[in-house]
Amino acid sequence: MTGALPHSHVVVLSGAGISAESGIRTFRGGGGLWHDFRIEDVATPDAWRRDPEKVLAFYNARRRQLYSVEPNAGHRALAELEKDFAVTIITQNIDNLHERAGSTNVLHLHGELDKARSTADESLVYELGGKDICLGDTCELGGQLRPHVVWFGERVPELERAEDIVRRADVLLVVGTSLSVYPAANLAFLAPSHARKILVNPEIPDTVGLEAFECLGEPAAQALPRVVEELRNR
Repeated sequence: MTGALPHSHVVVLSGAGISAESGIRTFRGGGGLWHDFRIEDVATPDAWRRDPEKVLAFYNARRRQLYSVEPNAGHRALAELEKDFAVTIITQNIDNLHERAGSTNVLHLHGELDKARSTADESLVYELGGKDICLGDTCELGGQLRPHVVWFGERVPELERAEDIVRRADVLLVVGTSLSVYPAANLAFLAPSHARKILVNPEIPDTVGLEAFECLGEPAAQALPRVVEELRNR
């Protein structure tokens, strides 16, 4: 295995798998949230217009669950990488487990569960600190607050920034994702040819282009401490 150069830029693409290992219920897959809730009822702009109270209740429950769990060894290992590398984490997850583990440079593609956004001015974003959002909670302009997440049918505002970051990676570490959620899955194949590419996921997807990856079919909490130690020791 070829090692990373000193002061390399390590880019991490993280998906639901790493959070699931902490006890966060995923949206897809067996037992996922979409088995119990219709996307159309809780995660679209139309759902918000029809029944904002139901949408708020759904995300309030997700936020309460988030604060009942802790980052796992995988999250903590990624935070340790910052001692030796420039690290950017691009995550599909809306939880804050990377930050709570100590990572300082995290780009959330699909928004952040613990933030609220104004419906009057989307540039107005507020930290929630684990609190619920209720009907009647407004910004200083009087606009109702909504979850600061990307719903189905909405654009992914950070996608172009994420693409640029991946194109400048020296090491690309893909963790806890089946590479089935687009457009985010495309990011895994944008790293330059010289970049070392590592995939960590219990199930290795049958995806064209993965021959360029070192594939570890293990949970993140199990494999990442070992991967990070190997990177740091080179």
